[in-house]
Amino acid sequence: MQQPTRRFLEQPIFESLWRWLHVEEAPVVPLDATVEQMKRAGVRIGLVSAWWGPQGPIISNDEVAAFVSRFPDRLIGIASVDLYRPMDAVRELRRCVRELGFRGLRVIPWLWNLPPDDRRYYPLYAECVELGVPFCLQVGHTGPLCPSEPGRPIPYLEHVALEFPGLKIVAGHIGFPWTSEMISLATKFENVYIDTSAYKASRYPRDFVDFMRSYGRRKVMFGTNYPMLTADDCLRDLDRLNLDEEARRLFLFENAARVFGLEL
Repeated sequence: MQQPTRRFLEQPIFESLWRWLHVEEAPVVPLDATVEQMKRAGVRIGLVSAWWGPQGPIISNDEVAAFVSRFPDRLIGIASVDLYRPMDAVRELRRCVRELGFRGLRVIPWLWNLPPDDRRYYPLYAECVELGVPFCLQVGHTGPLCPSEPGRPIPYLEHVALEFPGLKIVAGHIGFPWTSEMISLATKFENVYIDTSAYKASRYPRDFVDFMRSYGRRKVMFGTNYPMLTADDCLRDLDRLNLDEEARRLFLFENAARVFGLEL
């Protein structure tokens, strides 16, 4: 999830999303309202991400830290960094984890038009392993009018999983239209996971639901992509998935707790 700021909402890359949602001007949602929305939906903890692109921070790490400081029992920070300045990026990741208490790093490949096997990511992967935090990214097509190719799981993300077996990788947005590729990576590699951000339960592909019910039950975690979708939006049709009690529990919290080191 993201806590929307005016700078975030006014990014030109999101204009196509607002058109699809029939929103003329996206409002800035107060942090208190975000947390209240989480409570109404029964969401205990939200991972709130910084955003960094080629032009600089869109939602800065320090802004995220300020959000977390107001609701430390509800929000946990996820860092983002500048891929074009690798040493500064490593130092910033270190600061976010060691000083700010963040629990992971997130980089959005399409925002940089750089697939995750680009050399600029590799120092960050090594640092994530050293710090013991997951690396999060978006896979699949893009909603914004940007190239989708960097989000293709095979071969780009597969290269990373092969070369960094100790790196916990969390791939968001399911991977559509390459969902089967994403399922194959999560099956093949012990360190690869999928989150369902940006998808309502009613829109999960059938093979993905089968994966969640069976051998992939420990590999999928719930996500929203708030503010584009709320937790209520994403959970509304959860019962229609017919997950058994264990699969449901793993999906909604236990998988994320294990991967991100959260307390149950």
